[in-house]
Amino acid sequence: MFSCFLFIYLLSQNYTLITETLSAFKKSESGLSLSSQTQCTVDNWPNFDETIIAMDEEELGEEDINEFTRLVEQSDHTWKPAKEELELINVGTEHNKRELKIGELISAGVRSELVILLQEYVDVFAWSYANMPGLDTDIVVHKLPLIEGCKPIKQKLRRMRPDILIKVKEEITKQWDAGFLEVVDYSQWVSNIVVVPKKDNKIRVCVDFRDLNRASPKDDFPLPHIDVLVDNAAKSSTYSFMDGLSGYNQIKIAEQDKKKTTFVTPWGTYCYRVMPFGLKNAGATY
Repeated sequence: MFSCFLFIYLLSQNYTLITETLSAFKKSESGLSLSSQTQCTVDNWPNFDETIIAMDEEELGEEDINEFTRLVEQSDHTWKPAKEELELINVGTEHNKRELKIGELISAGVRSELVILLQEYVDVFAWSYANMPGLDTDIVVHKLPLIEGCKPIKQKLRRMRPDILIKVKEEITKQWDAGFLEVVDYSQWVSNIVVVPKKDNKIRVCVDFRDLNRASPKDDFPLPHIDVLVDNAAKSSTYSFMDGLSGYNQIKIAEQDKKKTTFVTPWGTYCYRVMPFGLKNAGATY
């Protein structure tokens, strides 16, 4: 008798839990209610002078670092030949090296012709930020629409170790010199920078756009499937992999949306003039 009552009690508890979970899922899918993290209202636009939210100062957790590391590794993923070694060649000069990689399985004649071709068109490649003029805004710009009624969120500056700050300043200086950044005052949206370690002991400076992404609608433009791209290369004797240098940064941000990309540093607040890594719909625009 006791076992029977225990079984019925556990069954009722599981049914209640499943019912609550499905109910919450349906609400989030229906779009009728928004996440509390976006702090939105459905009918009314916010008063930006009164509803700006400043998050409490906090240290970046290990879980956040792991998340950004995963995103960076996914962004840096490249496809390489399965069974072919690569040869590093210099198409520049001894004092101004321009290094590219070619496969070792090609014949000597094809290799010679390929090296001559690459040396002839060496100016086509972008070797630094300064070689990237960016795409014309008449062709494409990245826009940042917001869900109606979303309140802007300001994050407070997070602390970093002094040795990390030196590397961060170097990277921000590079982006500034390349014309990717501009100084901004009185922005409604402010995000923090996140430092992600790379395998070569260098760092990548990302921006914590998670609050902004929660307030942005999803762009449902379909991305290409890798199996379709591979099938398109069938029956080809040779194919090339071209890694775009900071490809996202070659697309400019719409003028009216620049301030939404504002991030805070110990040296001031900056916003992006070009599309940075980490925005919700950057992949669809790219």
